[in-house]
Parts: sequence; structure tokens; C-alpha cells
Amino acid sequence: MATGPCGVDFREAFSCFHYSTAEPKGSDCYEQFKTMQDCFAEYPAVYNKNDGDDDDSMPDLNSLDDENESQEAPKSDAVEKK
Repeated sequence: MATGPCGVDFREAFSCFHYSTAEPKGSDCYEQFKTMQDCFAEYPAVYNKNDGDDDDSMPDLNSLDDENESQEAPKSDAVEKK
């Protein structure tokens, strides 16, 4: 993937994730991964996600964004005693 028509976009997204210090890791790389995903969509003959060779499928970034917005950490009024 590091080569081909979307190689630069892939490398930028990968590097962003690799060096990310955000929590959760990579959450600051949304734009880079969106750009990469858009590029993949422009070249389906090269980056066909339905070829069956790979068990990993790239999630839809829009659905991940919706998931992150709907997930909140549970609030607890209990104080831990030591």
C-alpha cells in the first residue's frame, strides 16, 4: 500500500498514527485517514476491498466518527476508598 496512486496518502496516515500521542491513539489523524480512504475509493481496481484476500476490512470513517460521538465515559459518584 505504500506504493501506488495512494502511496503518499497512506504513508501520511500511517505516520500520523505511528507518532500519535492522542488518546485514543490515532484520534488526531482523522483527516489523514479520510484523505487516504477517499483516494482508495478513486482507484477501486487497485484498492478493491471486496477481493476476499484480506480478513481486515477498512471501517467506514463516518461510522467511526458517529460511534465516538455517542460513546461517553460513564460517570461515577462513588469515591474509591483505600
